[in-house]
Amino acid sequence: MPRKPAVASIADQRPAAGGAAAVDRALSLLGAFRAGDTALTLTELSHRTRLYMSTVLRLLASLEHARLVQRRPDGKYGLGPEVARLHGIYTASFELEALVMPALRALVEATGESAAFHVRQAQQRLCLYRVDSPHPLRDHTRAGDLLPLDRGAGGRLLQAFDGAKGARYDDIRKQGIAVTIGDRVAELAGISAPVLDGSGRCLGAVTLSMPAQRFKKRHERIVLATARSLSATVGGVLPSGR
Repeated sequence: MPRKPAVASIADQRPAAGGAAAVDRALSLLGAFRAGDTALTLTELSHRTRLYMSTVLRLLASLEHARLVQRRPDGKYGLGPEVARLHGIYTASFELEALVMPALRALVEATGESAAFHVRQAQQRLCLYRVDSPHPLRDHTRAGDLLPLDRGAGGRLLQAFDGAKGARYDDIRKQGIAVTIGDRVAELAGISAPVLDGSGRCLGAVTLSMPAQRFKKRHERIVLATARSLSATVGGVLPSGR
């Protein structure tokens, strides 16, 4: 009879209702890969999933057959080409606007301030999508406007995640957020966080803007939560600085 493990595996702790235990365990091996991992040893996979190495080997054989993992020349295991194929199908299955606009509307509803999604365009940033604050006193940027890349929360954020050097940008990358007051316009404040895809590429910046006198630090958490949710939808993970 197989030994009963002293500690339940990750999959056995959170089984799918009505699902197959073997599938849950195989999927837990895929879930063992984290941002920054290129390949994992058999021991690392066993440790992260809390599965016996003999069980891990059997499951890996099936995952290799499906090209979901691949064994490398050094004996380590990495994600396989089938993962990339499925990711391509998934990311092509939705329009960016359909993803971002509901998130911006929810952000405005939660904060009462204006929300936008900026992308880099050469040495400027483009306000791609925008939802206005209901307040008459607000930033009057419109979708389609080009703004400076070197000023404002959205511009600072995009520069940071495009590799800009300096302590300011190092801190933005570490914290996963840019906060500015009076940086682009003296009377305006901004809070911006990145939307990252599964490869860590910055797709754009979710930015909340408001008159400086209405700036609230608690809104930083809401902007971060919005960016994290959007990133998760496209397979990305934000820095855990905050």
